[in-house]
Amino acid sequence: MSALGKVVRSGVGRRRVQTLVIGLATMMAVAASVLGGSLLVVSGAPFDDAFAEQHGAHLSVQFDAGKVSAGQLSKSKGAEGVSGAAGPFRTATVTPRSDGPGSGWPMTVVGRGDSGRDVDEVALLEGRWPTHPGEIVLSANSSLFPAMGMKIAFPDLPGGPTLTVVGVARSVTQTAGAWVVPSQMPALTAPGSGGYQMLYRFTDAGTAAQITAGGKAATESLPPGTAVGEQSWLTVKKTSERDTAVYVPFLIAFGALGLVMSVLIVGNVVASAVGTGTRRIGILKAVGFTPAQVVRAYVGQALIPAAVGTALGVLVGHLLAVPVLAETGEVYGTSSPAIAPWVDLAVIAGVLGLVAVTAWASAWRAGRLRTVDALAVGRTASAGRGRWAVRMAGRLPMPQPVALGLARPFARPARALAMGTAILFGAIAVTFTVGMGASLGQVMKARAHDAADVVVPAPLPDVGPQGPAAEKRPEADPAAVAAAIKAAAGTGKYYGAATVRATVSGLTGTIDVTAFTGDASWGGYTMVSGRWIDRPGEAVVPTPFLAATGSRVGDTVTLNGLSEPVTVRIVGEVLDPRNDGMQVFTDASTLRAAHPALTETSHHIAVRSGTDVTGYVDALNRDLAPLGATAQVGGLDAGGDMVVTLNALSVTLTLMLVAVAALGVLNGVLLDTRERVREIGVHKALGMTPRQTIAMVLTSVAVTGLVAGALGVPLGVTLHGWVLPAMGDSVGLRFPDSVIAVYHPAELLPLALGGLLIAALGALLPAGWAARARTSTALRTE
Repeated sequence: MSALGKVVRSGVGRRRVQTLVIGLATMMAVAASVLGGSLLVVSGAPFDDAFAEQHGAHLSVQFDAGKVSAGQLSKSKGAEGVSGAAGPFRTATVTPRSDGPGSGWPMTVVGRGDSGRDVDEVALLEGRWPTHPGEIVLSANSSLFPAMGMKIAFPDLPGGPTLTVVGVARSVTQTAGAWVVPSQMPALTAPGSGGYQMLYRFTDAGTAAQITAGGKAATESLPPGTAVGEQSWLTVKKTSERDTAVYVPFLIAFGALGLVMSVLIVGNVVASAVGTGTRRIGILKAVGFTPAQVVRAYVGQALIPAAVGTALGVLVGHLLAVPVLAETGEVYGTSSPAIAPWVDLAVIAGVLGLVAVTAWASAWRAGRLRTVDALAVGRTASAGRGRWAVRMAGRLPMPQPVALGLARPFARPARALAMGTAILFGAIAVTFTVGMGASLGQVMKARAHDAADVVVPAPLPDVGPQGPAAEKRPEADPAAVAAAIKAAAGTGKYYGAATVRATVSGLTGTIDVTAFTGDASWGGYTMVSGRWIDRPGEAVVPTPFLAATGSRVGDTVTLNGLSEPVTVRIVGEVLDPRNDGMQVFTDASTLRAAHPALTETSHHIAVRSGTDVTGYVDALNRDLAPLGATAQVGGLDAGGDMVVTLNALSVTLTLMLVAVAALGVLNGVLLDTRERVREIGVHKALGMTPRQTIAMVLTSVAVTGLVAGALGVPLGVTLHGWVLPAMGDSVGLRFPDSVIAVYHPAELLPLALGGLLIAALGALLPAGWAARARTSTALRTE
């Protein structure tokens, strides 16, 4: 081994605390960066690959067949900016009944002669494409569980046609729930209904504005009001990336905190090593080391633990990515996306490069020191530095050890600033994590709508209008249940909620329509904008529904798949992430004509003040038993795998940041106590007890911890205010103030004191070492 290598190895082995600090700081930064960068890169990979392979449609548009002809639609293929088009295809919204498992919810059926080629090439996963009437291909996303040879009946249509499943397919942009040959469509289209579908690809389709412009150009020559719905490929892409995209802003924040802290800690450790090793630097130069070799020695002492931390960080990042990426590829039938090797390489090169540059900048002073000057300097700090602070602290009415500790940061201001910065980032992380947990709790509360004290659950959701062939099952009469609830002693407010499935023009698949009987505004529905429904014909919807349909508060949408179309006006935007936000909330009377039998109803009750909930439930169940219904305490389940994962990640990364901050404090205090060992010996000789020594060392970081904690809290709140809306936007949600403004004044003081706690934890070990040091040994130390 070369002389330079021996010096590097000796420095790494001698400075164990500094080595541990650099390694852990680097590991935390690399883990968050690998995880965040990988999710950002691979979250859309399955969709992008499938979209390119299947020539997905940039825009699918649904037209009213009563207002436009197939010939008029065909002319739109030559519109400016349209690079490819497929259609027009006849469409119909039908409610099937199958002889296999699955629910017969409304679906959109499209008549296509083949699976396509240039636009929306539908991928056959099983079986074949239909070749004659009586055959149907189901989408892999269908509510029915597809099986070859399964019979599907449509009892609500004239003649009650029955089709045989001959294939299972997937459209990357979800253009239909099922496909049949065009000649089958007349039998599947009820009189006065049906429509046309056109699929477009545009020359420029990378942004929502370009999609909107392309859609306007394609439909410009058509009669106004003919387009009744549309779906952009960007909306489908965003939905497919939703599960992983939510983590990216969160991980970027932690990755940035980790990188900045790593740079600051590496710079502080190397600068401290240079400052305390001045005499050693002189000896190295005296025996023949050049200035460049001295600088490389200190850079090497930083790079070795950084390299180990980087390797561990890559491993931790991969392990943390497993639960996040596990289900991403399942949507398109692919395996879980793998972390791109170039992401690992970019993070490794970036972090080690930052460490090397920071260490070089801090070690540059060592190379410039003159040999004679370095040999003549000891490691003890200048005796006169910070004396004014000692004199001022001595005049304060407090014990002398405390006064000496309070004055100590002024003797080493640069070191105190470095420790304070480490504590600052730890306080930011703790504040951010506390706010994250509170905000996610509010989101889950809005998701569960658990404001009710008592709930009478409903059976599984209704599946639309019942045909004559549909099997009936005994159900509790909602009116009788409501009467029993109203008559029960202790009942305060209550409402009923029935859920049916419907479709919306232009969107593939079904949406949940929840119809309320009574005032449900108190039931935990968090409004983002607009107002709650207060009359028939009005509805409130979640943000993703507005984005998918291109509508806004004040617009109208038409619900299909019921016995007749229902048009509702959107009067409010509600926070509800269930069912990917594809829901509509309205009054029961709005659906009365289109779906008169809202039998599967849940009942939600708020008991009067002072009423024992358990006793109320027992008494109510005695009345409900003859009706076939059962009441239970509490609201609905508010759990969620994503929330659990986010909370676990945030706690893990925060603990790592706090540990790095505490180790940064430990490193600084350890250097300080070693420099002051002779001074501590003098204090002990004059009568300072071990307990007073510990108090002096802990007090030396108290002011730094308090100031850093006080600054970290508002910065953590600011970071929370930036990350939460970005996370909401990544999943298509807008968060109201009740989700973002979660910090209460009573919580801010304990959070500010968190900086003091981090400082005390870091200083505790050096304080114990100083208290145990023998007076004679300390006085003999040079």
